[in-house]
Amino acid sequence: MTHHQSVLLKESVEYLAVKNDGRYADATFGAGGHSLLIAKQLKTGQVYGFDQDEDAINGFPGHPNITVIRSNFRFLRNFLRYYDALPVDGILADLGISSHHIETPERGFSFRFDAPLDMRMNTASEFNARQLIAGYSVEDLTRVFRNYGEVDQAWKIANAIEKARSEKPVETTFQLADIVNRFARPGRENSLMAQVFQALRIEVNHEMEALEEFLNQSYECLKPSGRLVVISYHSLEDRMVKAFFKAQKSNDSFAENIMGRKDLMWKDISRGAIAPSEEELVKNPRSRSAKMRVAEKI
Repeated sequence: MTHHQSVLLKESVEYLAVKNDGRYADATFGAGGHSLLIAKQLKTGQVYGFDQDEDAINGFPGHPNITVIRSNFRFLRNFLRYYDALPVDGILADLGISSHHIETPERGFSFRFDAPLDMRMNTASEFNARQLIAGYSVEDLTRVFRNYGEVDQAWKIANAIEKARSEKPVETTFQLADIVNRFARPGRENSLMAQVFQALRIEVNHEMEALEEFLNQSYECLKPSGRLVVISYHSLEDRMVKAFFKAQKSNDSFAENIMGRKDLMWKDISRGAIAPSEEELVKNPRSRSAKMRVAEKI
């Protein structure tokens, strides 16, 4: 398995303010970097790590203070209740895609390798990117590219996909890349490709819906003064997290109208977004888009 470097590792765990007898939820277990650092500070405490990716779970050797749960974090509350772990002292979520996903060609996440269009975080899921490209209307493709990739030429790319698939099925990453590349400005090919592939990945995995469900459960899963640490990698995620904390802090319309709640209160601990240090950016360039926000349950 490709080695994954956990982003903002030291900072995120420090902000959790780990107690040696505490209970913590790592909502995005991955390679276990954050969970292992938390576990090092525990005596009788426990970390509950969530991941829907079998590759990530199967590659973990185990730890007495870590319980790995094979599930999407949108079911956080249900599984913590099942393990009699509620309420927890802290929750950490490192959103986005791991190096392992990007560097494993057959998973179909990267436009750098010629592979079947897949992009499923959970390989047991029946819906993949190939089916999306084959079955979505031009209108739905446009919506996905515009909403989840912030692609300027969303409609033109969607129409080009419709034309291409009418002649031959679009089933591989390189086939899709060839279509998208026609609409990129010189020198911006990789940027546009990243936007389109991000949009498809988010739609295939229902990432924004899962994030909203996770956030809406986080408050009641925490003890008073428990902390929620969220690391996001694109503006869609960060805007949702920022708006959630802001609304919950002031009891305003986001909590009531979008999240369906108006009784949750947070204290802003990070005072805005925290970015990786220059040292981390040099060691791990993929961390450049990361933003971490921390709030404490009041």
